[in-house]
Amino acid sequence: MKDQFIAALQQNSLAEMRKVLKADLHNHITRGGNKRYIEDWCGVKIPECPKFADLHDMNQWNAMHIKPLLMGRLGYEKRIEAAFAQAKLDGIHLLHMSVTIGEEALFDNSPEKWIQAIQDIHRRVAPEVTFVPEIAFLTHTPMHETSEKMDQFLELNYFKSMDIFGDEFAVPAFKKIFRKAKDKGLILKAHVGEFGTAQLVRQAAEELELDQIQHGIAAARSPQVMRWLSDHHIQLNICPTSNILLSRVENYQTHPIKILYDHGIRVTINSDDMLIFDQSVSEEFFNLYQAELFSAEELNEIRENAF
Repeated sequence: MKDQFIAALQQNSLAEMRKVLKADLHNHITRGGNKRYIEDWCGVKIPECPKFADLHDMNQWNAMHIKPLLMGRLGYEKRIEAAFAQAKLDGIHLLHMSVTIGEEALFDNSPEKWIQAIQDIHRRVAPEVTFVPEIAFLTHTPMHETSEKMDQFLELNYFKSMDIFGDEFAVPAFKKIFRKAKDKGLILKAHVGEFGTAQLVRQAAEELELDQIQHGIAAARSPQVMRWLSDHHIQLNICPTSNILLSRVENYQTHPIKILYDHGIRVTINSDDMLIFDQSVSEEFFNLYQAELFSAEELNEIRENAF
């Protein structure tokens, strides 16, 4: 597989790269789908996204150009179909994909119906993809409400991973909820270090006992934090195009993923929000290779890290 991956990079062959087994560990189910799949279903061309000033800017663009096409339960299920179709197309063998508390409202507020719909679509669209379902929640959801719903979802023994996103500086406050997930044996993740500080990356990882961090690129500003992450084997699931289009990084050539890698941190390359950013995991490998940030051998090591 290594030789096939390196040959695909050197030949600049997307078709060959898609045949190489890869993982996508940072993917949101409602935004992780294949854009062409949605365009064909809607009969509408989704415009190429601009470079956004921040998350608020991105969410406004999404509300204008994508959300109106995919309303209600049918639209939600099409998003899921598109996400699994994208994973299958891109040779994703291992897929961690998050669903967010509150989305069950589309299924009569029944987590069981919600989960059944996801399972049915997975079996129908991409049964060959190893899917790790991930429960996620927003920091602005009231703590008591999140805690109650998390108890309900964890009892179903379906979810294998957990993530939190929103206000990064609020993340460490959710320690009790993360303890519940840890007791259930879930992989613990958090969105941190995308907009926050290097010190916040360490604080969240330490206090929540995280296994993996979604983004975490701010850690590159602190040798001390990078050393701590490396020593504690904390993995960073990085999405290069997302970081660039959200104005966190200027371009691929200056992306801090190489600094993090050179400091011994295990990093992976992921897609984040395909419906918006429109860059697959395969394409992200090409982006970093063509920017001369990594050698082909280093990128293969990063590909293998995810497994």
